[in-house]
Amino acid sequence: MARDPSRARTPDAGGGLGAPAPSARWVLMPTTLRRLLADRRFHLTLVTPTPTPTPAPPTGDRSDDATGALDAPVTWAHSSDLPDPTPWLEPGQLLLTDGAQFEAVPGAGGTDGTDGTDGTDGADGTDGADPRFADDYVRRLVRADVLALGFAVDVVHAAVPPALVAACAAHGLPLLEVGGRTPFIAIVRHVAEVLATEARERLDWSLRAQRSLARAALRPDGLSAVLGELERQLGCWVALYDAAGHRVPVRTRRDVPASATPALDEAVHAVLARGVRAATRLGDLGGGSGGLDVTLQTLGSRGRLRGVLAVGAPVPLDPAAADLVTSVIALASVALEQSRALDAARRSLRSGLLELLLAGTPDVAAATARRVWGGFPTGGLRVLACAVEGPSAGLVLDDLEITAADRRGRVFFAEQAGGPLLVLAGPTDVDDVSDVLVGRHGLRVGVSGAGDTEGLARLVSEAGRALERTTVSAPLAHFDTLHGEGLLGVLAGHGGTEVARRVLAPLLASPDADELLRAVRAWCEHNCAWDPAARSLGIHRHTLRHRVGDAARLLELDLDRFDDRVELWNALRLHDLAT
Repeated sequence: MARDPSRARTPDAGGGLGAPAPSARWVLMPTTLRRLLADRRFHLTLVTPTPTPTPAPPTGDRSDDATGALDAPVTWAHSSDLPDPTPWLEPGQLLLTDGAQFEAVPGAGGTDGTDGTDGTDGADGTDGADPRFADDYVRRLVRADVLALGFAVDVVHAAVPPALVAACAAHGLPLLEVGGRTPFIAIVRHVAEVLATEARERLDWSLRAQRSLARAALRPDGLSAVLGELERQLGCWVALYDAAGHRVPVRTRRDVPASATPALDEAVHAVLARGVRAATRLGDLGGGSGGLDVTLQTLGSRGRLRGVLAVGAPVPLDPAAADLVTSVIALASVALEQSRALDAARRSLRSGLLELLLAGTPDVAAATARRVWGGFPTGGLRVLACAVEGPSAGLVLDDLEITAADRRGRVFFAEQAGGPLLVLAGPTDVDDVSDVLVGRHGLRVGVSGAGDTEGLARLVSEAGRALERTTVSAPLAHFDTLHGEGLLGVLAGHGGTEVARRVLAPLLASPDADELLRAVRAWCEHNCAWDPAARSLGIHRHTLRHRVGDAARLLELDLDRFDDRVELWNALRLHDLAT
């Protein structure tokens, strides 16, 4: 049989998601009424609906969709002359009959005086049939979801009874005339052979796909390889969620469509909340999955779910595809456990190498990092410090693993005992790492100045100080900017603004606070010279002296002393920074 060219084996393109991408799956073209009609061996003619050269789109109303039924797969072919064969029929079948159940209508004969009650043709060349019986007969077939009716001519009837044609047209049931005294067994055998060939092909594909999955599971990146192979075999996208309902950042061939993500996340949380093993078909997620059929499969046992595997496939999963997904679930469960153990070991090694660097013994650390991760960043590296805790910590570390792997030797991260998570990034990767930590995970991040591993302790200190300057509204701080603010910037980052607020509190509480603040600020800005300061305010110097004196008494400062003048000036500057 011919194969559907859109589903033939082709290299994975890893392309867009609006339509099914090419997969490794071989799928036979199913037997359809249109293909049977095109096979001249069977002498089939379409009586109703009116033949069209191209398939009609489905409308949801069978009376208007008979042409579309010509391209639906034929699940089986069955012959029967019973008045009601529906108890022995299944949906999607082609029913074949020679019409013995259709008796001629009395008085419907020809001009020779016969009435046609023996079921033979009238002289006008037409067959008689009870319109009511024909209508009831077709109605029952439609209710049983029969795909089409094939009517043999030149056996019992010379032509298809007009009443049957009218009934099929009225109820949208495709009607085929079987001519040339074609034996029904030929059509039945043909349908059976195609179905058997398709079953063999499906089994062969399933065995090949299972072997491919097994080979993928043996790779170092087993989990990612298994999911990627599933995507290739089914032409689908795959998303893996952990027990908390968070996406596991595993590298796959295709991304989940952005429009489907919110509904998918919500559905995954609902499945996990039930706490039972289940396979849930979501369909097209309201059109957001790019036209793909979405299925959720839980990982783990009842009460101990380890996660959910989401699959967006071009068509609903058939038994062979579902078996493949089941195999992936088993492999993914094992791979998740192995991955967790390996990740813990790798992170311990990372922390150990960081301690060696900070202890001033970089040679061993560099050699180990070179063998495992491609080395440390060099030449203008910066350290990023961020505080990570709670359930999100694992996701952040997983994301950093992928980021570091993509930038081998240019990004290195490690957890610091009792301190923040540290990331060493080369000059071209700082912004990308910041986007991962701040943009994707909403963390607060401090970035050091530039340096190298020999000065790592200084860079770590700078990153930590920058981290202290971050806020919810300003989650990213650079030490270079902090350094540019001088000592006041450092004081502001270490509680200086709060101290300034306390120093100025008596003055700020005064009814004349604004007037006094302007006076002391102008006096300090003019190097404590009375005349220039008074001119800048447009007041007499004696008025300025009086106001500065009032401020000094409220603050309990002796402004004749240099130390008190410095304290007042710093308090004013820090107050300005805070406001």
